[in-house]
This record gives sequence, C-alpha cells and structure tokens, in this order.
Amino acid sequence: QVQLVESGGGLVQPGGSLRLSCAASGSIFSINVVGWYRQAPGKQRELVASIASSTSYADSVKGRFTISRDNAKNTVYLQMNSLKPEDTAVYSCAAGFGSAFTYWGQGTQVTVSS
Repeated sequence: QVQLVESGGGLVQPGGSLRLSCAASGSIFSINVVGWYRQAPGKQRELVASIASSTSYADSVKGRFTISRDNAKNTVYLQMNSLKPEDTAVYSCAAGFGSAFTYWGQGTQVTVSS
C-alpha cells in the first residue's frame, strides 16, 4: 500500500502562483509514476501533469505548471503559475505503475478568484 497526502491548496488571485505537494509513504518501491489530477464541479476529472522517467502535461497547463519530485523526501510537487479562474478545482495526486494509477490522495482545493 502507498499513502499519498496532498498539501498547498488555497485561494489565490488570477495571475498568482501556488505549489502543491504530494508526500508518499508506504510501499513506494511499487510505484514509478505520479500524476496530478483535477476536477471542477460539473466537469470530468483531468490529468494535468505526470512524472515518471519524463514529464507530461495537459495542453491547458503547458508553460504554466511544472511537476517535479524530490526523491529524498518522497514528495512530488506541482508548481502552478499564471493561475486562471478556470484552474479552480480539487487537485488530487495519484500514483501507480506504468499507466495505471492505483493510489490516490484525498485532494486539495485550489480556488482562483479575485
């Protein structure tokens, strides 16, 4: 089992920045990919970024969001810059092996509003 705990969400004005953290514990040797998903009310869940041997981003966040990891801390980060109101959502991290995300965090709310 792998446990994931997100932190760093909150309220930010348009154009602002936030950094989300996803701390992993447990059987982390069993995972090789971590992703950040988001879901806004009434919308489908969207994979916004993932990191394995390389990184991948949704078109909607390319150039604004950066996913990174600190292996010593077993933590994956999502740096979000130039935030827009449409980025408002619950952001969750997920982890797994290959293309299957098996483990999920509880989610953290990000609200972009003036």
